[in-house]
Amino acid sequence: MFRLRAPGKKPITITTPTTSTSASNFLYWSPESSPTAVSSPTAMDPIIWSNLPNHILDHILSFLPFKTLVSLRSTSKHLRSLILSPTFLSDHSFSLPSFLLLSHPQAFQSFPLFDPNLISWRTLPLPRSLSLTCASSLLSSSHGLLCFSVSPSSASSLSVFNPLTRSSRSIKFPFYPFPFELLSLVAFPDSYRIFTISSSSSTSRSVCLYDSGDRSWRIFGGVDQVLPRGFNQDGVFYNGSLYFVRSEPFLLVSVNLDDGKWTAATGDGVFPAEDEITFARLVTDPEKKILYMVGGIGSNGICRSIKIYEFKRETESWIEAETLPDIVCRKFTSVCYHNYEHVYCLWHKEMICVCCYNWPEILFFHVGRRTWHWVPKCPSLPEKWSCGFRWFSLVPSLSASV
Repeated sequence: MFRLRAPGKKPITITTPTTSTSASNFLYWSPESSPTAVSSPTAMDPIIWSNLPNHILDHILSFLPFKTLVSLRSTSKHLRSLILSPTFLSDHSFSLPSFLLLSHPQAFQSFPLFDPNLISWRTLPLPRSLSLTCASSLLSSSHGLLCFSVSPSSASSLSVFNPLTRSSRSIKFPFYPFPFELLSLVAFPDSYRIFTISSSSSTSRSVCLYDSGDRSWRIFGGVDQVLPRGFNQDGVFYNGSLYFVRSEPFLLVSVNLDDGKWTAATGDGVFPAEDEITFARLVTDPEKKILYMVGGIGSNGICRSIKIYEFKRETESWIEAETLPDIVCRKFTSVCYHNYEHVYCLWHKEMICVCCYNWPEILFFHVGRRTWHWVPKCPSLPEKWSCGFRWFSLVPSLSASV
């Protein structure tokens, strides 16, 4: 037990219990609450601790529970930079779980979370500032950050939220009104970008890119030539660009997040002929930087089989990697009622998840094990919830800054 106090700052008392608190309990903790204090603590001279070498502070911090570390981030800039440094985070790994997050229009104050490792459900409560306006308007997630649409009575904006540190930032739209579609949040180690398409008029659409580095929007044209109106599949980030796939006719298009330029490439190789594709969805493995596609194969608009393809960047061709077993394929096609506009895909920790807006379960393929599984329905979902299911990958990150 000891106290830390920066010059001119209120001291903070730190206690190290005999059993440390697991980082996996972060969902049930509010970082606004102060660490536990004890009677008559012995205060350390601020001059002494503020001049301690970084390797001594690093050693002291390594004994603290995860909850206290999060609180210390706001104590001083020095401690914040030390705790969030790549060296500290890599040397003191935290057993943070990752989740599949379920959003639904009838959920207002919390999200159901599924832990694939423990095969169990948890709950992510939202802070009071977001719970009434944002719970049903989650738009995108990336590397521990969530992006919401906020619509108060006065104006509309976006909110980027880190559920681990409980920090958020409001982002104003570049102009009003701001009708938008296909919004994607792309987070990097020290920043993030937001991509969306805005219909500023009835005749043209624009690509709008927000950069958290300079907190500004940039607007580009050219979207009408590559993506038709009514296209509703989100893009995936790969090789510095956001990629989209069209199935009629089959076309792979991408937009560079630096300059807003579009490129297009046809899918040659072993991918089937255009008239055999019923739907196509993209996912990407951000660690191995591999682009995958889930393709529905059939005829006359009816899917008979579902395959997974891997994109070879060197040859710009698709290589077949996996086929969904027939019995599982029949169940999935019956779930979506052959309405493939309701089908979407996402990547989560070595898993390619195939989802449907009108079905509360997830079909996923574990790439490493090459096995197919169903994520069971959340037990807290009422039976009357029959559509509007949106799944997101949530990988908590202490260093993800809003």
